[in-house]
Amino acid sequence: MSGIAVAVTGLGLVTPAGIGVAENWVAVCAGTPTAATDPELHGLPVDFSCRVPDGTGLVPRRQLWNTDRHTRFALAAAHQAVDNAGLDPAGWDGARVAVVMGSAAGGVGTLEAQHRRLIDGGPGAVSPLLLPMFLPNMAAGRISIECRATGPSLHTATACASGATAIGTALGLLRSGACDLALAGGTDAMVTPLCAAAFARMGALSTRRNDPAGASRPFDAGRDGFVLGEGAGVLVLETLPHARARGADILALLTGYGASADAHHLTAPDPDGRALARALTDAVTESGARPAEVDHVNAHGTSTPQGDAREARTLLRVLGGRPAVTSTKGVTGHTMGAAGAIEAAYTVLALAHGLVPPTANLGAPDPGLSADGRALDLVRGTARPADLRLALSVSSGFGGQNAVLAFRRAP
Repeated sequence: MSGIAVAVTGLGLVTPAGIGVAENWVAVCAGTPTAATDPELHGLPVDFSCRVPDGTGLVPRRQLWNTDRHTRFALAAAHQAVDNAGLDPAGWDGARVAVVMGSAAGGVGTLEAQHRRLIDGGPGAVSPLLLPMFLPNMAAGRISIECRATGPSLHTATACASGATAIGTALGLLRSGACDLALAGGTDAMVTPLCAAAFARMGALSTRRNDPAGASRPFDAGRDGFVLGEGAGVLVLETLPHARARGADILALLTGYGASADAHHLTAPDPDGRALARALTDAVTESGARPAEVDHVNAHGTSTPQGDAREARTLLRVLGGRPAVTSTKGVTGHTMGAAGAIEAAYTVLALAHGLVPPTANLGAPDPGLSADGRALDLVRGTARPADLRLALSVSSGFGGQNAVLAFRRAP
């Protein structure tokens, strides 16, 4: 069933750049960084982050006590996506609707808080809702319940590639005939003291404490690490016959997916980029295209020295210097398992609007990112109008995970 295109008919976004698609697109195209000093990280080696503007007002008040922050993000993004697609769960055949969500950590904020209660107050202080709030699959579970989706309900965990892996998994379900419609994406809320301390101890985070807004600077010569972020992105995916039968507005086509593993190191990317190159090639080939036909890449581009260098060299080797490349993490920071889904949505919007967002904070591209005398066509400064037909969204994660999604402009 490979090669069968699937329609993207709805988008939902909850990110540091804003709540909703319109707000996100304006902020990302303006290249406005969202990193700021974070009071909840006070006293830590790195005390700034990219937070969702209002993480509590996303769901009804009655749900605040029994949902983790990452689930609230997911529910809000899913409801946005369903509305954006012009769908009403009350009227669909739930058995033909799948939910596939990814995250790197699930309800880690709840786990940290409840562990403190255990230490301070003993076992009786622990909430009986700890597990339903913490377990990583609960975002998919809650979406399934609220949207009356009784088809396959799955959780993917491929670290920071989780959201992209979820979308690729949903593509496979749709192509196999297991469902007609899928809500797919990623969510994470890892801006917590424990996670921030752990990433800082690894040396993964930027240490620009005096300039948080300028800290996330993908592909820049002065980059020194990523900025921790949070959020969720959900896409409504449908088989083309299903979308056309109901007269849906098709935003883009999901035409290819490539996945691979570096098999190199637990946290460091393979500097040769061989597995990432294969994922890129597979996504393009599955789209019925050649690498020279790719117009735009939303890169993983986390702002780490090793990661950006590996990705830049691999993109050049596989695609050449033609595609317009951006990393929207200059605006949102690194939203962990949600990143692949959020950036997939931005890629769909780029195709729909014929506009490539700039890479925020990219002042002086690192000359070391070139290969064989070629350099990436990095979009910086202002958003660039372009005739975009085929675009890729690239994600990678700890454990050597790679996931690449290919989208075509809507017919």
